[in-house]
Amino acid sequence: MEKFTSVDMHVHSRHSTRPSQWGLQKLGCSESYTGPEFIYKRLRDKGMDLVTITDHNCIDGCLEIAHKDGVFVSEEITAHFPDDGCKVHVLAYDISEEQHSRIQEIRFNIFELVSYLQTEDILHAAAHPLFSVNGKMSYENFERLLLLFKIMECNGARDKTQNEALEFILDNLCPLDFEYLQNKYDLKAAGNKPWEKSIIGGSDDHSSLNIGRMFTRVPGNHNLKKFLEQVNKGCSNAWGTPSTPKTMAHNLYSIGYQFCKHKFNLHRYTGQDSLLQFLDQTLHPGQKIPKNIKDSILGFIYKKTGSKGKTPAREFHRLLSRETELMLRTDPEITRMVQSSVNPHEYMGSRWFRFANKAGNRLLSHEAGRLVEQAASAGFLDMFQTLGSAGSLYTMLSPYFVSYGIFNQDRRTSKEFISSFKKRKGIRKSAYQMRVAHFTDTFYEINGVARTMQQLATTAAVTSKDLTIITCRPDSSKSLEMDGVQNFEPMGMLDLPEYPEIKLYYPPVLEMIDYCFERDTTHLHTATPGPMGLAALATATILGLPIFGTYHTSLPQYTGHLTGDHALEALMWKYIIWYYNQLDKVFAPSKSTADELRLKGVRSEKIKVYPRGVDTDKFNPAKRNGFFARHYKIQNKTKLLYVGRISKEKNLQILEKAFQKICEHTSKVHLVIVGDGPYRYEMEYRLKDYPATFTGYLQGEELSQAYASSDLFVFPSSTDTFGNVVLEAQASGVPAIVVDQGGPGENIIQGDTGLVVPAEDSHALKRAILSLLAHPEDLREMGQKARKYMESRSFKKAFEQTWEMYRECA
Repeated sequence: MEKFTSVDMHVHSRHSTRPSQWGLQKLGCSESYTGPEFIYKRLRDKGMDLVTITDHNCIDGCLEIAHKDGVFVSEEITAHFPDDGCKVHVLAYDISEEQHSRIQEIRFNIFELVSYLQTEDILHAAAHPLFSVNGKMSYENFERLLLLFKIMECNGARDKTQNEALEFILDNLCPLDFEYLQNKYDLKAAGNKPWEKSIIGGSDDHSSLNIGRMFTRVPGNHNLKKFLEQVNKGCSNAWGTPSTPKTMAHNLYSIGYQFCKHKFNLHRYTGQDSLLQFLDQTLHPGQKIPKNIKDSILGFIYKKTGSKGKTPAREFHRLLSRETELMLRTDPEITRMVQSSVNPHEYMGSRWFRFANKAGNRLLSHEAGRLVEQAASAGFLDMFQTLGSAGSLYTMLSPYFVSYGIFNQDRRTSKEFISSFKKRKGIRKSAYQMRVAHFTDTFYEINGVARTMQQLATTAAVTSKDLTIITCRPDSSKSLEMDGVQNFEPMGMLDLPEYPEIKLYYPPVLEMIDYCFERDTTHLHTATPGPMGLAALATATILGLPIFGTYHTSLPQYTGHLTGDHALEALMWKYIIWYYNQLDKVFAPSKSTADELRLKGVRSEKIKVYPRGVDTDKFNPAKRNGFFARHYKIQNKTKLLYVGRISKEKNLQILEKAFQKICEHTSKVHLVIVGDGPYRYEMEYRLKDYPATFTGYLQGEELSQAYASSDLFVFPSSTDTFGNVVLEAQASGVPAIVVDQGGPGENIIQGDTGLVVPAEDSHALKRAILSLLAHPEDLREMGQKARKYMESRSFKKAFEQTWEMYRECA
């Protein structure tokens, strides 16, 4: 069996005192709380042959264990490019105290620092060279690192794509590259063959959880001097497991917990407090764990949940304790976290994510439910307490928000650097893969937005576009799953009394962030401004992704119609304007909708009217087959059709009045209402003495046949932003009558494919219908023109145009 010399060449101790995360800085938290003795023992236990510690600009950790076998003194130096202030971390190995002192004097100029390290023959490397320490690592600065450093590090705390990008670039360097770079920057490259780089590996551990996660291997059994020589010759490689956002967040939790132990002297309570034992086992390894820790923790939690008082912090602690107890009893993965004496680092980050996610979901569901109840009962003082608990929950999950943001930025930087490298080298670039996640509160329901979402999923598959519909429904909807749709189990549910067909579900935001990260999503789209829309906004903000939104539904007007409360309608407008102003682009389905949004306060530069289409195969005149005669015994009558939600905001009272007047003029007409809603029974009662049929919901082929078998489509709604049904009717060869407010009027060619009449005017609607009934040949000709018009507006064509808009607007 071949022997290797293994060394973790990047690890931190408690002597690294200044964290890079702003939140930890504000708390006065150190970067690490790991003792040098612990590091030494852990590295030896993991099979490392030599041991070093690379604290930031400090060698005290190494000096503490310098007397131990196999230890050498090293540090991680924070250097700067003097022209733009870009920070670079440089690893220097096997140095003396005098060399350390000199390094600290000159480290603010990276050129002076590297010159000194070369003169002193100190082995040195660029740590995580693609990572931007202070946001200033440009590709040009990376090119200068290629000139300055012979050795580069693959880092165990960074995303695998960053290490892979670095290895790709280093593997494809050649002498011509360095001729070009030396001329470009007027800078001599390090080494005789600068295109032949050495690679080392280091865990970059700060928390003690991942010591030895990544390390350097050199073939053979070597002492320190020989090992460093082999690294310098390029005989080393990086070995181990790269990090993930879950790993980084777990580390941040660990550092935060160790900070609290240090600041509040919690060590003295660890033996007495079983909850602290749980945290020690999961966030601070190496502690002695009682054999009966699970039962001990549960007993402690039972005591704590009975504590009195209702401050937000105490209430949050009570809820968290209760949920922890439940998970320890019911989740085998979380139980294993506290029962195992050794937790492999490959799994601990995932297990802690499972715990934090489940606890966060349950707490958020509880707080959201309370907030709704308090708002409904005007319990405004209690609402402040609930909001306080929600703030505690945000703080609890913030390590994940930080970690996913950093890792997604790392990915973008890696892709940009590879793209720049390939462009200069003339290497053919990989085709840009756009991946869109489309969030929606409605998908499985029967409504226009849901039908549009279903069409999007189908069309994306047909056109080979990488689009995933993200929605949130209980497990009961699994029978409706389809390709291109990712459904998440909700944390809770909110009923809308005025809209019983729609239920709003509380989404598991952290799972959605993780899903979009793992898919390497490039764009987000939000179809609705409800809980899923807020989840999309949070995901876009944390991952730093462009986000687009569609204004499908006139929610403020619907709110006014359904509640009769103008103050509530105004409040809804405030929310809508706030929400859509957070997006990069707002897709309006019609010019009238765009104008309304602009007038209400959505910024003009954000609004873009986007193309809409219809499935011209599904909705087709060829499907006219006497559907109503066969199913509803409607024969020898001109059939007026309405399809949609039966509710007051659709202005169906206007249609009622117009139809009643029409029946005074002719008996050769029949009104068909397809759909359902809260106004159905009242409308049915009002028309009980008239030739009117209410079919309820129709779907699939039945709906297509109903359209094609009717003669005239009537849509009196003035609150629709677009009106899919108007396109579906025309595609079926049926002319349409719509009103002059809202989006549907823009989908009619006046006098050719239908008529546009004044809104809220039953007399105008009556006259328009009678005029067409009096000239059946004009009605047929309009239907033919309507079909031809829709053939130029296929859903597939509109989808592909919208796909290009993502690319253009990002």
